[in-house]
Amino acid sequence: MHADIPPADPQVDDGSGPWYRDLSSYHWFVLAVSALGWLFDCLDQQLFLLARRPAMADLLTEGQDPNAYGGYATAIFVLGWATGGLIFGALGDRIGRAKTMMLTILVYSLCTGLSALSKGFWDFAFYRFITGLGVGGEFAVGVALVAEVMPDRARPHALGLLQALSAVGNVSAAFVEIGLSSLEQSGTMPGGLSKWRLMFLIGTLPALLALVVRWKLKEPEKWQQMKESGAAKTSEVGSYAALLSHPVWRRNALVGLALACAGVIALWGIVFFVFDLVGSVMEKKLAAEGLTGTDLSGAVGKWKGTTSLMLNIGAFFGMMAFTRFTQATSRRLAFAVSFIGAAIATSVTFYLLNDPWHIYVLVPIMGFFMLGIFGGYAIYFPELFPTTLRSTGTSFCYNVGRFIAAAGPWTIGLLSSTVFVETSEPLRYSGIVMCSVFLLGLLVLPFAPETKGKPLPE
Repeated sequence: MHADIPPADPQVDDGSGPWYRDLSSYHWFVLAVSALGWLFDCLDQQLFLLARRPAMADLLTEGQDPNAYGGYATAIFVLGWATGGLIFGALGDRIGRAKTMMLTILVYSLCTGLSALSKGFWDFAFYRFITGLGVGGEFAVGVALVAEVMPDRARPHALGLLQALSAVGNVSAAFVEIGLSSLEQSGTMPGGLSKWRLMFLIGTLPALLALVVRWKLKEPEKWQQMKESGAAKTSEVGSYAALLSHPVWRRNALVGLALACAGVIALWGIVFFVFDLVGSVMEKKLAAEGLTGTDLSGAVGKWKGTTSLMLNIGAFFGMMAFTRFTQATSRRLAFAVSFIGAAIATSVTFYLLNDPWHIYVLVPIMGFFMLGIFGGYAIYFPELFPTTLRSTGTSFCYNVGRFIAAAGPWTIGLLSSTVFVETSEPLRYSGIVMCSVFLLGLLVLPFAPETKGKPLPE
């Protein structure tokens, strides 16, 4: 074992017990740091989604549609995410997983804080693009790091847990929304700042995690071996050209890309607009009950926070269920069940959501199936590529998919502001139409290689 890799604790079982008994203290440390990086990443995403509509209300001029510009801002954020994912994904293979993770955390934390200083739509969109660069890079290096450090038997379980814990970041954002909405209602917002600006300032806190990464986290032994063997000196390490020129890796990359497109378009182009749908529905109901001004906006904010909480409780259990189900059956069957379940649950939620109790019933079911798919991405994508291209290949699947997925929020914004603009809830019908994207995931599954029970490619 290399000198800069902490020695593993003695294995405490022979491989026949629970998967977590195979883990040493350093394995747990790597999992914890990687989970925190992705958790805070998701905190940033969710803060943006919850703050998007009030930010648009403050930053737009008269005559500009908040639904349309909210979609544009989301599309720009997703484009930044895709760009950063490709850049940092290749860096993860070239300079190391731990170093790249530190850089991504710093970028998305500090630039989230800059979003709070926005004066208009375009500087807000610029800050979100730069934030997206860091957010997009974190996932690929995090899952590559965990995949390479963990024992083979524990790997899918650890990766599923890593993704499931992202729901904690989203739930934290929900509590931030609920807490700040209470302050808004009582008129005690700190410094007289807008709620959405405070939410982005809170998003700077993950920068502290970068210090821990820099201090303690080491590069995986697999990556060190690849580097010391001389492979790191070749032009193939972290190369998208090498990825796409090799017939096996190219096939895996294109299959992974298609799978990612289905989930990412659905998430950013449909599911994350449920907060705006809830805001619109509850604003009408509460206004009819006589609420106005900050009482109304604060109450609506609490319902949006509750929606986030319910969505991510469902997401946590969905990701854990995907992990168990895919280990009991296969990767392809687990994806198929998730795509079908997500299509049904998302359509029903957007069609029926009209009362507060729907938030507690329909939204968690949608989160269970929809976000469960992303637990599959964390497990499956690192299993498709060798050490020299693992971060690069994972980034290709996840982030080229985001370039395409950027059309999702743009499309739902366009549908809402044009095709369904005369309806009572334009987002409702736009979301239902867009659920057709789940067919893409189902159509590509027959071409997806089955990786269950196989070691990582070298």
